[in-house]
Amino acid sequence: MTASTQPTPSAIPTYKTAFLQSCLSANVLTFGTYTLKSGRQSPYFFNAGSFHTAPLLSAISTAYAHTIISFLASHPTILKPDVIFGPAYKGIPLACSTLLELHRIDPQNWSSVSYSFNRKEVKDHGEGGGLVGASLKGKNVLVIDDVITAGTAMRETINLVVKEGGRVVGFVVALDRAEKMPGPREKNEGIDDGEPRMSAMGQIREEYGLPTTSIATLDDLIALLRDKGNKGDIE
Repeated sequence: MTASTQPTPSAIPTYKTAFLQSCLSANVLTFGTYTLKSGRQSPYFFNAGSFHTAPLLSAISTAYAHTIISFLASHPTILKPDVIFGPAYKGIPLACSTLLELHRIDPQNWSSVSYSFNRKEVKDHGEGGGLVGASLKGKNVLVIDDVITAGTAMRETINLVVKEGGRVVGFVVALDRAEKMPGPREKNEGIDDGEPRMSAMGQIREEYGLPTTSIATLDDLIALLRDKGNKGDIE
């Protein structure tokens, strides 16, 4: 008897699979050659702004909600969030829709939690200020964003929350690209020296002592593509 050539299904949670399949079917996740904000070249691109229809927004908010519930359950020392914070701009609909989904799943635990997001430019009229939604002062804040590459945006968000008087208790992203931190030559000359380094998520955990998680990782994406038999995209 010859061995089966069919791909072996991977043990990816249902919500992760649904999220990644939505990304692929709606071209939220595309393959090619892309220049990232960090200046690096990438063979794929994740655009959370493409989750602009009701089914797609439902898919990503459901995935965020289940990720957050699992994340908090596996880290009992994390203080319960008072606020879900979404950095402008892509984090804004993610924070709002995720809080709605969390309340739908578990209204008892999430009915008193608020959302908040920042303005890119501080408003000098009306209510004024740099935030929309709940104040962060004295609050435990769970931040959600789309991706992390070099960690620059994540640091900016942490500093913003602290400046507003809040305490970041955790960070959740949709896709962890598992990119290593840039070395000196890459920062100055754009050349990767090939040396092993900590990932951006790992660096944030070490630098700030913050627990972090993601809906999916690069390994999850590769496993799904392998299950689907997409050899070209895997390579």
